[in-house]
Amino acid sequence: MTPAPTHTPPRTQASTPRRTFAALAFWKTLAGPAAVVLLALAGCADPGAQAAGGSASATPSNGVHYNLAPEQNRIRAQKDPAAAAKVPAAIGADGKLTVATTAGSIPLSFQATDNRTIIGSEIDIAQLVADKLGLELDLQQTSWENWPLKTQSGAYEAVFSNVGINADRAKLFDFSTYRAAFMGFEAKKSATFTVNGADDISGRKVAVGSGTNQEKILLAWNKDLESRGKAPAELHYYASEADTILALSSARIDLNLAPYPSVVYRAATRDDLKVVGKVNAGWPKETLVAATTKRGNGLADAITAAVNSAIADGSYRKVLDRWGLGDEAVQKSETVTSETLAQKAGS
Repeated sequence: MTPAPTHTPPRTQASTPRRTFAALAFWKTLAGPAAVVLLALAGCADPGAQAAGGSASATPSNGVHYNLAPEQNRIRAQKDPAAAAKVPAAIGADGKLTVATTAGSIPLSFQATDNRTIIGSEIDIAQLVADKLGLELDLQQTSWENWPLKTQSGAYEAVFSNVGINADRAKLFDFSTYRAAFMGFEAKKSATFTVNGADDISGRKVAVGSGTNQEKILLAWNKDLESRGKAPAELHYYASEADTILALSSARIDLNLAPYPSVVYRAATRDDLKVVGKVNAGWPKETLVAATTKRGNGLADAITAAVNSAIADGSYRKVLDRWGLGDEAVQKSETVTSETLAQKAGS
């Protein structure tokens, strides 16, 4: 997979919102090849995003009852001795599975109505994994730019935060797949167009997260458009999801490209937005969302076994259905490393 861009993309108008992500200042302090690799880690989530408010409808149009309260009554699972036996001794010694999440976007990982408790589908999956491994879930909120270094240092044992697999991440981390990885284009309800490829964004104003897989896709599409003499999309960058959605709902931009579960949620709970397109996060190839662990520490195989156990007993599907994500279920979890990616690329 082509690494995420490390340059500042050109803007077509001076009025385009400036990048205000704290991540940029952080990455600029890094030097040498390591900085390039780490910057490419930014990906499928919306860095710095916050759960956007808005005119939520009383009954979501997709029929899903979204519980946004801190009292979640999560779906739980029984310990799987075979999966638990795979946990490295050094990691299981304290009886906890320390999981990081960014609390960035409904319904994946976000703050409940008390503005404190972290809830969402990513947290529910992490809870199932901890249960299967016989460990207590120790949930830690972090920022998108901080999880890579803290996972490498051992401060976090796993990351459940809509992280998509790519070759650059695999140089530093191992993965346990657990969900499909799609991005969605959203627009105002009054929009009369759909997005199926590069031609459909030509000349339009599109919001996207800085340093993400979404941005990588749009930059590639813009390059294709320009090579064919067509107007590229004008990319807009905002500091938060709330700012992005305000710009979209007020028609200052035409489109937003974000994790598909989030745009589906907004389409179901607001009366002014709709989904107008869908693209795999690994475009032009395909990728998956995965639990992310330090490369070579042995935890990925245990998490993979735990996810497969949850798939087998039905608790995994119940969690996804609870958040309206049933169509993103995988039939089997797999451990993915740089070696398995290289083997796949060579086959």
